[in-house]
Amino acid sequence: MCPLQLKTLLFGAWLLGYVFFLLSIRRMWTGKYVRSPLARSLFLNMVSEDEAAATETQEWYRCGPDLLGESVRPLFVQSHLDSDTKAFLKRSVDKSGWLFTQLYHSFVSTFLSPLVSRTSINGFLGRGSMFVFSPEQFQQLLRVGPEWRSDRLLDLGAGDGAVTGVMGAHFREVYATEVSPPMKWHLQRRNYKLLGIDEWQHTGFQYDVISCLNLLDRCEHPLHLLQDIRLSLVPSTGRLILAAVLPFQPYVEVGGKWQRPNEHIKVQGKTWEEQVTNLSSEVFRKAGFEVEAVTRLPYLCEGDMYNDYYVLDDAVFVLKVSDNTSESA
Repeated sequence: MCPLQLKTLLFGAWLLGYVFFLLSIRRMWTGKYVRSPLARSLFLNMVSEDEAAATETQEWYRCGPDLLGESVRPLFVQSHLDSDTKAFLKRSVDKSGWLFTQLYHSFVSTFLSPLVSRTSINGFLGRGSMFVFSPEQFQQLLRVGPEWRSDRLLDLGAGDGAVTGVMGAHFREVYATEVSPPMKWHLQRRNYKLLGIDEWQHTGFQYDVISCLNLLDRCEHPLHLLQDIRLSLVPSTGRLILAAVLPFQPYVEVGGKWQRPNEHIKVQGKTWEEQVTNLSSEVFRKAGFEVEAVTRLPYLCEGDMYNDYYVLDDAVFVLKVSDNTSESA
């Protein structure tokens, strides 16, 4: 047997072993293969739709208003699990069951992860779509109706544009930034106007709404970003929609590795409510913003063959430029 044939045989054997390994892990977490009575009981509770819905309603959206600071407490908007969120979860569960698709995704991710970012891998594979808020939740947060329209939206770090679409229905012009080439392609397919990460601040016009969704903890210079946003909003009426995963743990992805950003924001507090209060009274105030509204929402992501979906804890703020800043600018 020649060396080439031997290498081909070894690669084929490794590939089969890898596939069987992934299959065995998935089988372990399906109800049919949970053999321990206690484990099976826990599993059945986990997959119970009623139990899951109750957990989502109770935990994903729960806030203790009394634990918020006095200035933030009256600004809290209570959100709930709605039909659009349920539809996203159902699609995610359905996709996680596409066995051969998930095997392909896992195989490709294993080889590409040392070379490119996770965001680019997801963009290339067409997976990992995010869900931050539904149209109803967005309107409730901004205190607008379905027919409300404005001129310009800028979505920073827009990803595949799914969340941009929720907001974009209310705007005549939709701009977006993104560093991942595959994600840029998705945005262009949606006919959004792409701007460079060093271009959107210097277009010669300002934006009625800028969205910065789960980006503040994933960029090198978050304070500089807030300053650029403040200067790019339409005076008086411009608004910033900012979502932050809590607890706040800033990291940036460079060459497939995670590292601390050059500019560090320290958010104090152990609970969601304490960190929301600290962000509002310290970080945003010092950056020249004041909070108009804040809500607690789950930051959802499509899953894979191991999990139906992934969820993080989000605080979503509506911010306006503070009057003192406008006067001194």
